[in-house]
Amino acid sequence: MSDKNLVEQAWIALEKSIIYYQGRPIGTIAACDPDIAALNYDQCFIRDFVSSALIFLIKGRSDIVRNFLEETLKLQPKKTQLDSATPSRGLMPASFKIILVHGQEYLKADFGEHAIGRVAPADAGLWWIILLRAYAIATDDYSLVKREDFQQGIRLILQLCLATRFDMYPMLLVPDAASMIDRRMGLYGHPLDIQSLFYAALRASLELLTPHQENQTIIQAVHYRLPPLLKQLRENYWLDIDRLNVIYRYQVEEYGEQALNQFNIYSDSIPFYKLAKWLPEAGGYLAGNLGPSQLDSRFFALGNLMAIIVSLTDEEQSQRILNLIELRWTDLIGNMPMKLCYPAVEDTEWKIVTGADPKNRPWSYHNGGSWPVLLWMLTAAAKKMDRGELAHHAIAIAERRLLKDHWPEYYDGQDGRLIGKEARKYQTWTIAGYLLAKEFIANPDYLNLVTFPFENVSV
Repeated sequence: MSDKNLVEQAWIALEKSIIYYQGRPIGTIAACDPDIAALNYDQCFIRDFVSSALIFLIKGRSDIVRNFLEETLKLQPKKTQLDSATPSRGLMPASFKIILVHGQEYLKADFGEHAIGRVAPADAGLWWIILLRAYAIATDDYSLVKREDFQQGIRLILQLCLATRFDMYPMLLVPDAASMIDRRMGLYGHPLDIQSLFYAALRASLELLTPHQENQTIIQAVHYRLPPLLKQLRENYWLDIDRLNVIYRYQVEEYGEQALNQFNIYSDSIPFYKLAKWLPEAGGYLAGNLGPSQLDSRFFALGNLMAIIVSLTDEEQSQRILNLIELRWTDLIGNMPMKLCYPAVEDTEWKIVTGADPKNRPWSYHNGGSWPVLLWMLTAAAKKMDRGELAHHAIAIAERRLLKDHWPEYYDGQDGRLIGKEARKYQTWTIAGYLLAKEFIANPDYLNLVTFPFENVSV
């Protein structure tokens, strides 16, 4: 099938996913698979809708995105709660669905109380702010952003994220399963995926918040948080051969502000010999997590790609992440872009870390599965850094499979040859991610919807 016909088929599938609330388009359902019970895949997820929203903005269909932003804002709790069974003030829902009550349509939000792990989504509010910025840039209409209900919505999300907790780090503290990886995967604490989105949302908020009196405290808090956050992530999360040698020779049980091994990481906890063999001289990446006595050396694609897109990494680090992807292409891309994380957790470690989760078996789903939605992030990162050949190659690989396999949610296996064991067909963000990647290739100017320049924030 020609490239043009493939894009046409993708658009037909995307159109079928649009849902309407009180006669207006409001979002897209997660998947349109007729062969498997819907479960919650008939709902609109905030994180899932982002790729669809961006492609709609590019095509001038901003009404869908505006309706989505307005209606999800109404679902955000505005009152302080001390009840653990009630969503926190400022939290955005993971998803919503349309229900009928006495012939009237209503939106029913899920804040995690119906999710498999019963965990509230930390990333939903961050994606909402990032999407609001993209809407303002695409439409050049800041009247929506300046509305007081939207200003309040941004403030409440940031107050939730910036609140003082049992934590002394600039990163955002979250529980396991509070992001796209919504099952237990050993990501509790300060996972990279959330930190990249947190950084992007903070920078976006400085563009969106109007400088009136009510916003001054939160604007000042964002300015205070950004430099230490950037420093911590660029320095302490970064892994390359030079950094690996420093960590390998760490002293432990150090005390005081001048301690080199600030997190008291024990070298025996890191697979140095495998990592030193796998990590090329020209490559590097941001580690998956950092905390007391812990350095998660797994490569997480979403966090690293978003770090490039939003300039969390500097220019040299960004190039080195792309070098790693190019030099370890078989491992990270294989037969379908791209691995959500690498390597997979296996054997006894899999049983301990995931709770023997059968859906997250090694090299499947979140545990080393391949996710086509990441194609748009890989393309955006590559085009931003003038490495378009990586994006072209990845898109060509995906095009050989996606339509034939009916746009699956994810792929299994170390090389991504197998359609995911429990993957839904006609997964909307797979379809939208492909279309978005094609648009970024055709017109890199659209990257301004999601990118930030390198020079805006100094350490």
